[in-house]
Amino acid sequence: MTVSLPLLFVERMKQLLKGDFDRFIASYDEPRLYGLRVNPLKITAGQWKELSPIGHSTKSVPWAPEGFYYNGEDRPARHPHYHAGLYYIQEPSAMAPVELLDVQPGHRVLDLCAAPGGKSTQIAGKLQGKGVLVTNDNARERTKPLAKNIELAGVRNAVVLNEEPASLVTVFRGWFDRILVDAPCSGEGMFRKDEAMVQSWESHSVERCSVMQHHILRHAAELLAPGGKLVYSTCTFAPEENERQIAKFLADRPDFEVVPVDPNYGWTEGRPDWADETEPGYEAGEWQRNVAETQGTVRLWPYLIHGEGHYAAVLRKKPGEAAPENRDAVAETAQAAWDIRGHIITENPDHRDARFEPAPDQRGGKKRRDDRGGRLNASVPRGGAKGKGAFKRLSTKEEGAAPEQLWERFASEQLLFQRQQEMQIYLFGSLVYLQPLGMPSLDGLKVVRSGWLIGGVDNGKFTPSQALAMGLTQREASVSLNWPAEDPQVFRYLRGETLFVEPDELITADSSVQKDKFKGYVLICADGYPLGWGVYAAGMVKNKLPAGWRRM
Repeated sequence: MTVSLPLLFVERMKQLLKGDFDRFIASYDEPRLYGLRVNPLKITAGQWKELSPIGHSTKSVPWAPEGFYYNGEDRPARHPHYHAGLYYIQEPSAMAPVELLDVQPGHRVLDLCAAPGGKSTQIAGKLQGKGVLVTNDNARERTKPLAKNIELAGVRNAVVLNEEPASLVTVFRGWFDRILVDAPCSGEGMFRKDEAMVQSWESHSVERCSVMQHHILRHAAELLAPGGKLVYSTCTFAPEENERQIAKFLADRPDFEVVPVDPNYGWTEGRPDWADETEPGYEAGEWQRNVAETQGTVRLWPYLIHGEGHYAAVLRKKPGEAAPENRDAVAETAQAAWDIRGHIITENPDHRDARFEPAPDQRGGKKRRDDRGGRLNASVPRGGAKGKGAFKRLSTKEEGAAPEQLWERFASEQLLFQRQQEMQIYLFGSLVYLQPLGMPSLDGLKVVRSGWLIGGVDNGKFTPSQALAMGLTQREASVSLNWPAEDPQVFRYLRGETLFVEPDELITADSSVQKDKFKGYVLICADGYPLGWGVYAAGMVKNKLPAGWRRM
């Protein structure tokens, strides 16, 4: 066996699996599998297979339309396509919970335990830019990679929070159509993939995790709208964290029911026989009825599928009337909230442009407010370049100009911006966000991103963010540069180097732009997919890729 497993774990699995134990334990001698998931916000699975140098050698993950197995020696995270957000590296079994969530464009979706963001970006792909994604993690150090992965994927309609589940209930009670609870767990299903999980198994005990999961589910139930669906998932085999957890939840929440999952793809039904011992404090007959429902949940076993160990349950909140403070009332309040201030806690409050790096540490600093913070129900301008004179104004300091005015000017002059849904401008001091209409006030919450961070203002100038670049398509930029992904210029850009280009290499969306006289922002692309910004002048491109995004 290539993985050294805890003796107590082995003994428990032997008792549970009985005749299947030998097949189970033999799976640890098999090599781990590698997976990636194509980002449909940027490219289709078919287009990616044709474009990628490894596309021809990949095989489809049967339960995930955008999922592919790849050879571990291919190292796709080193390719420029990864830095363009065309795919996310993800273990194949981990793709299953979002597929079961049945997300549709326009839904309001919460990913409650979201970091590092793989499932959140998968949800965003299902939404297709319509609706709202609230992605949350209660560990502040984990919100930085979470926010970066959201931005890398080009997600426009997400809010990133750093809160405990209980704190969300006061703002979002009954607001969400779909909720994913990919719960923190003892991680037994990941032993083959990551031997570090073996080392931490005892400290992250089954008992400790089950208490935490019960707490999370209890609050998640309050956040779901009647008729909505909640998927609970773990990467552990322990019945206490799986079937028994669901049975206890159903006993506490009779307004929920299990939506049975067809055990396709080699998945198996839940094991109610592993959770049939009556829970203290519950009537035996009632407990048995709830336990029986867990047969409609699913287990993914590494000896039966091409993937690691997972468990998932689909739960539906039975239809009924929403309380007055739910859904409609919250949306009406949000529409009227012009002057509500957000709560962004900066690492570097005196230098706002530094915050165009991936998400700041939200909990350690001081909460800051600004008299101009809040929403402005302004439409996002569309249009193209207005000629060489318009671009010159961008370098002119305009003391006293409001951030939203400078953003609107930048957008009208340098973008051909196509809205996927109605959005409102949201300001926090010098930072400018676009946020889907209908969001409730986030006042009082620890906010990492109030929406799509499109840029900020310093000394009267608007500076576009990396998140804006990643959320655009090449055709939405008035001026861009594009090279094949393997071109040396692409690698120079990803290393943060200055680029030297001829004016004729500029790609313009407006024939009135004179390339030999142009000065201003250009969108840098590889194979037509954005990597970030540069500032062009006289044959030289000053690299604007943030340090945290560079490939060293």
